[in-house]
Amino acid sequence: MKTLLLLRHAKSSNDDPSLKDFERPLNERGRKDAQLVGEYIRKRKINADLVISSPAERARQTAELVLKSAGLKVELRFDKRIYDAGVRRLLNVISQIEDDANAVVLVGHNPGFEELFEALTGEGHDLPTASLACIELSVEKWSKVRAGAGVGQLKWLVTPKELRPS
Repeated sequence: MKTLLLLRHAKSSNDDPSLKDFERPLNERGRKDAQLVGEYIRKRKINADLVISSPAERARQTAELVLKSAGLKVELRFDKRIYDAGVRRLLNVISQIEDDANAVVLVGHNPGFEELFEALTGEGHDLPTASLACIELSVEKWSKVRAGAGVGQLKWLVTPKELRPS
């Protein structure tokens, strides 16, 4: 059994129109939300063996803030294939993860992440910015992960809105 944690990047800034999409950083809310998700991971004692992120600035910042806030000391890799990826490319990234990693966090973007979520679980869900979904996969090897209902089961999904103090 493998565990895939899908983390959509936090809210990005559109303040500087001269920046390319790839270079857009997080805005203030995005930074706070990434920290909240990290705190959630720490409090729930959620472990990961590896984090693979899109190298886009907003995804990179999200991954770094979440890891720092969670207190997780795991390898953080950047994979350019995640940026602007659809389901097929995301499945390809997942299929190449080493099998000694049992729990992996993938940090990236919509619409690809919502499409991947549905392909793995058979369920459609909105994944707002900085949301974190935990999917258990009924495979022993990452190379066996395929799209199709029954491959993965949603264990839980949390959004920053649920974590913010009221």
